[in-house]
Amino acid sequence: MPKSVIDMFLAYLRYEKNRSEQTVRRYGSALRDFEAFFLSLDEGLEWASVDADIIRRWMESLMDRGDIASTVNTSLSAIRSFFKFALSRGLIEKDPARMVAGPKKSKPLPVFVRENTMDQLIDHEEWDESDFYSVRARTIIILLYEAGLRRSELAGLDDNDVDMDTRQLKVTGKRDKQRIVPFGEELARQLRQYVELRDKTMPRLDSALFVGNNGRRITGSKVYTIVKENLTKVTSLKKRSPHVLRHSYATAMLNHGAGLESVKQLLGHESLDTTQVYTHTTFEQLKRVYKEAHPRG
Repeated sequence: MPKSVIDMFLAYLRYEKNRSEQTVRRYGSALRDFEAFFLSLDEGLEWASVDADIIRRWMESLMDRGDIASTVNTSLSAIRSFFKFALSRGLIEKDPARMVAGPKKSKPLPVFVRENTMDQLIDHEEWDESDFYSVRARTIIILLYEAGLRRSELAGLDDNDVDMDTRQLKVTGKRDKQRIVPFGEELARQLRQYVELRDKTMPRLDSALFVGNNGRRITGSKVYTIVKENLTKVTSLKKRSPHVLRHSYATAMLNHGAGLESVKQLLGHESLDTTQVYTHTTFEQLKRVYKEAHPRG
């Protein structure tokens, strides 16, 4: 194969495929990087003798040096395009990149609020126990954090979904699937306080647990607004939604020894794979703790 094969391919991209100069430069950089890699393995290797295993080893080297999955996949696209071109020109007999799969893009880790920050918010002295809206907001914050509900699940709660004697919530989740979520004495006290004040100050026009000033069920968007306003007081996180409190609940449960299957059931996840993302979060915490605490970390 002629040594100028990379230049031939780049000219093909530029003049026949009308690709942008940015794309041409990016593909050229990936191809030269790959060429340098396989020559470092064996100076006798040529493009025509490269196999799929060498491509995979090169991808591993990219990941090892810190390239994220999307960057590696972009580089792999350059290699794939190159080998298709070389095959169509008769420069190689088979395409070694055809069966090579790129790395899966990692999902972003859930955003959560640290336990001491949540304690600071919940125990804040500015909560007004005589004001309905203040008590409602604190109850919503505690309920989301201590039961891990989605905002739609919280808004959908009726009075008869709360069993104070057994301290259990009957939660209706996605696709009307119901689950039972236990709660502690702190939340029980807060719920009693909220319900007592609600019944004294607000009209009752339906069976909803959480109502607005019109006596009707609170909306999911109102729950979002309440949570965002209050989280803003204690954290600078970009995301300050009810789902952040759900993430915080799951992370705290796992950090304190709850099993993955138990957390899956409490969150109402269909698949354990959905819950496992929180194990990555707790592991990231462990790495930070190690780095901060270990003398040689």
